[in-house]
Amino acid sequence: MRHPLAAACLLLLLPYGSALHAREAAKLAVPPSGVIGVEQAQLNPAFWIRQAPDADAVVLDTKAIAARNATLFKVDPSMHDLHALPKTIDRAQVLKWIGDVSKRPTRTLYDEAGQPVPAATIDAQLAALALDKVPDAQKTRFGLVVRRAALRSFPTALRVFSRQGDTDIDRFQETAEFPGTPVAIVHASADGRWLFVVSPRYAAWVERDAVAEGAREQVLAYADQAPYRVITGAVERTVYTREQPGVSQLALDMGVRVPLAQGLAPDQPVNGQHAYSSYALELPIRQADGSLAFSPALLQKHTDSSADYLPLTRANLIRQAFKFLGERYGWGHAYDARDCSGFVSDVYRSMGVQMPRNTSAQAVSPGLDHTAFTEQDGREVRERAVEQLQVGDLIYIPGHVMMMLGRIDGEPYVIHDTQGLSYRDGGAMRRVKLNEVSVTPLRPLMFNDRQSYIDRMTSIVRIR
Repeated sequence: MRHPLAAACLLLLLPYGSALHAREAAKLAVPPSGVIGVEQAQLNPAFWIRQAPDADAVVLDTKAIAARNATLFKVDPSMHDLHALPKTIDRAQVLKWIGDVSKRPTRTLYDEAGQPVPAATIDAQLAALALDKVPDAQKTRFGLVVRRAALRSFPTALRVFSRQGDTDIDRFQETAEFPGTPVAIVHASADGRWLFVVSPRYAAWVERDAVAEGAREQVLAYADQAPYRVITGAVERTVYTREQPGVSQLALDMGVRVPLAQGLAPDQPVNGQHAYSSYALELPIRQADGSLAFSPALLQKHTDSSADYLPLTRANLIRQAFKFLGERYGWGHAYDARDCSGFVSDVYRSMGVQMPRNTSAQAVSPGLDHTAFTEQDGREVRERAVEQLQVGDLIYIPGHVMMMLGRIDGEPYVIHDTQGLSYRDGGAMRRVKLNEVSVTPLRPLMFNDRQSYIDRMTSIVRIR
């Protein structure tokens, strides 16, 4: 997901279409749900794992994944190696980071009541950037994110939308970051309530109270501490504690890695509760003056976590993807959920694989292995590529990404976080609103009145 619309996880659905696509869709039954070709049995990960070739074979080992991640940070401009940031940052760099995300909208936007957002409101947001306050040079400051926090285009919680009545896709929402994520702090809004931060995968505005500022070494070392736990469930939460509200029922999303607290007496309570049935994590907290401190927090042992990243296998890719099945679509990780690119990157992150945040970057990243398609590649070329799809492959069309699941009678199926699908049903176009992580066949899906998803494929990425 990424502005402009061409990088959004949206479906462009128009009526009519070719006889070819009508014949393809006719091969698959349409159940009462309207989701073509999908029955209840296919909503179970075991169905797909059983048919996956070498399901438990390790595709990439830990060493290979680490090498791939290191290359990604070196060659992909959407990624930020915070360790490589200089001790001082100049004005031009800060203005570029801000300018890349905080752009004056070129079209009318609407508020939650369906009213046009006044030009004066947009002007106020531009003024809140306080660009005249960016110094010629500044010391590079660092912090850790202390809670799941939205990253925004502008320093505001104002939600704005492209169309009246469509209040799901907030155009000021960029993404979200999770507890323990390191960031560089490079600017503050005019009112001081927002910070512009650079995270490993993004640069945008975040509420000040979501970040605790600490020394460079302290912040960057946090991610490398061991032993640790990796969250392997969709979302897990720490236990409730009134003694330390900052780490009470804290949401930890799939792939988040948190070090274990050290030096705790095994027979003594943690935040008022014995820890024998939980893991004692070390989490960052923000002190009253905004500085970084750490607190133990308990994660129950029955929750879905692991002592290390999961092995990268086809079976694990399927299992992890299905943990999100039915989760509501959340543009830019809104609604405590995720969008199409956030979905696939969170799945892969639980196995230690780093990816760019947005479809626009994932589809062209020089750090990923691509099969790219141009307008000159006809249906035959694209069908050959579809026939070669493997479990876990990522399929990109403009603004959307899907993950290959497997085949039923030769038909490829995908799992993706999507707003809906469109296909031919008896020659007429049928649209089904999904708005969730869904299992669907690939071939019947229509991009517009003339082209299928296969016709509009831009790239296939294989993590191998």
